[in-house]
Amino acid sequence: MSFTVAPPAPDSTPVDTDTAACCAPASREAIGAADAEKLARSLKAVADPARLRLVSLVAAHADEEACVCDLTEPLGLSQPTVSHHLKVLVDAGILTRDKRGTWAYYRLVPGALDSLAGLLAGL
Repeated sequence: MSFTVAPPAPDSTPVDTDTAACCAPASREAIGAADAEKLARSLKAVADPARLRLVSLVAAHADEEACVCDLTEPLGLSQPTVSHHLKVLVDAGILTRDKRGTWAYYRLVPGALDSLAGLLAGL
């Protein structure tokens, strides 16, 4: 028994050998190194469910300010763990910290979330 194999069909797709013709120039400016670093730091800070909840809890609290003692129970985490997460958010420029006696109070940095949203929208 013998089989005949049909030759492959010719490719009807034209091949463009001019690479410049296929590469369109950028239509807007790409994110700069400094903005990329800032955005990455902010995204890392809020890329944790506990930190997202902390931002939400602080924003929802009276006067948009909360004591660390008010944040431990809703999260179900220990005070040192909550303090660590808050420090990450402060270092990223999302929250500010105000020490009053033995307690620390946290507040959203005005415009920090808008700035983060603006950087994301610009991508």
